[in-house]
Amino acid sequence: MPTPELISPRSPRVAAARRLARRNFRGKERRFIAEGPQAVREAVGHRSGGEATLVELFATVEAAERYADIVAAALDAGARVHYADDEVLAEVSQTVTPQGLVGVCRFLDSPFEEILRARPRLVAVLAHVRDPGNAGTVLRCADAAGADAVVLTDASVDLYNPKSVRASVGSLFHLPVAVGVPVEQAVQGLRDAGVRILAADGAGEDDLDAELDAGTMGGPTAWIFGNEAWGLPEETRALADAVVRVPIHGKAESLNLATAAAVCLYASARAQRAAGGCRSVTSC
Repeated sequence: MPTPELISPRSPRVAAARRLARRNFRGKERRFIAEGPQAVREAVGHRSGGEATLVELFATVEAAERYADIVAAALDAGARVHYADDEVLAEVSQTVTPQGLVGVCRFLDSPFEEILRARPRLVAVLAHVRDPGNAGTVLRCADAAGADAVVLTDASVDLYNPKSVRASVGSLFHLPVAVGVPVEQAVQGLRDAGVRILAADGAGEDDLDAELDAGTMGGPTAWIFGNEAWGLPEETRALADAVVRVPIHGKAESLNLATAAAVCLYASARAQRAAGGCRSVTSC
């Protein structure tokens, strides 16, 4: 097994990794940064299109000793591993306090058509979501709820924004994610695949509790989540089979996007797993 090499702050490899902070460079190189032991560990075990997702790893000597299993797995997977001092980590990291491991990864988003062919049962669609932290957190919630996929529309934030990647806490590597899909195409494709479309909106005509009580949420479902500040535009709401609000029983004015998404996704997950729930399009 090769030995990690010591790298200089002036290395072209460091400069190339640093440029991945910019969206246009990420798109050109089809590479992004994953930071910290959790994200790097998930990246090491992930493959996309038959190729290892992690292509390069920068690690301080201390981190390499602490996470020797991650470094060994990265080397075994064919990634280039560099020993780096604090100056190098500061150059390639996107955080104020780097955790000693920074990975360079290949893009891993899935074609939307591939997601449809898998006959998904639970999908989160992010329409007009602009905050990268929210996008990553919703992705994490979808992963935790057992969703089959996440779709980011063409009006949403970049999946590979460093804040999105960090907020997903490794969930980016767990489930298929499609990006840049027009919302009309996403809705039509999912509906044609037998998926019911629900739009989550605080002003929705239907109540989530009432939907659960009526037993209407056991089938394949896609939830559309909108912009953090102004929700879903009317034309997007009109695409859905129902516009559903999360009931607020206390005095809170509203729920933030990620909290509402977690409530909705878990409600669907529970209904699908309950007696009589439909967890497959083909078995409905």
